[in-house]
Amino acid sequence: QVQLVESGGGLVRPGGSLKLSCAASGRTVSSCNMAWYRQAPGKQRELVATMTRGGSQNYTDSVKGRFTISRDNANNTIYLQMNNLKPEDTAVYYCNARYWNLGLWDYWGQGTQVTVSS
Repeated sequence: QVQLVESGGGLVRPGGSLKLSCAASGRTVSSCNMAWYRQAPGKQRELVATMTRGGSQNYTDSVKGRFTISRDNANNTIYLQMNNLKPEDTAVYYCNARYWNLGLWDYWGQGTQVTVSS
């Protein structure tokens, strides 16, 4: 059983920065494919950033150059550094972990609210 707990969301002005954290238990994040998703009211859930077990990173076009996904193996935590935030980034952000072990396992955090507003 894997548990994911997000934190770090809040209210920030356009152009500001936030760093989201996702603390994992039950399995090492280095053994999982990790991702951040977001969902705004009335919108579909959107994939934001991914990190494979090997450390490869990918980003959706709208956040490239502004967001960075990273991993701290010692603390079993992944992060999403968000810079130059825009109102369009306002959403609930979710951490996701997936791994293969005689089938696909898929876990989600509870989400953390990010609001970008002046």
